[in-house]
Amino acid sequence: MPGTPPANTRGRAVLARLTTAGTRLGMALLALMALLVVLQVAARNFLDLGLPWADELARFSCIGLVFIAMPALAGRQVMVAVTMLPDMSKPALRRGMVLVADLATLAFAGLMLWSFAEFLPRAGKFLTPALRVPNWVYYSLALTGSLLLFAVALHRVLAALRRSDPSTAYHDPRDETGQPT
Repeated sequence: MPGTPPANTRGRAVLARLTTAGTRLGMALLALMALLVVLQVAARNFLDLGLPWADELARFSCIGLVFIAMPALAGRQVMVAVTMLPDMSKPALRRGMVLVADLATLAFAGLMLWSFAEFLPRAGKFLTPALRVPNWVYYSLALTGSLLLFAVALHRVLAALRRSDPSTAYHDPRDETGQPT
């Protein structure tokens, strides 16, 4: 918000660094997933060989990519959204809509963490079929991403309630309409 000084706190800086690290890890997971898909296709077509571990590792990369990159998108408020109404609204109403969206993200992240708390203690000890790693390892990036998403959404809600711009820490400058530049 113009005229409102950003609250520079250690927590904000840590969350911004963690989301940046998540974005970088997400890019590495995307590259790994692409490499594994090409390897699997080549192995099947040229060597008549199936690589079940490659499928499972590509799936792990995909799950990790989605969950570990999500907090950076939430911090910048650039997840998939229909923004026609907020874009046409006055700044105060737009801030209210952003707060409601952040509260919904916080609720989603809380439900994800609760579901992990219910799921992982029972299923976490079983091994994956091809890689033979425990499920808690296989879903560790999803759990980490959900924890970070919860922290980012909580930070955004608290920043909005303090009437400061919740996107400031995530290096996402916006124009006068509130759109990322």
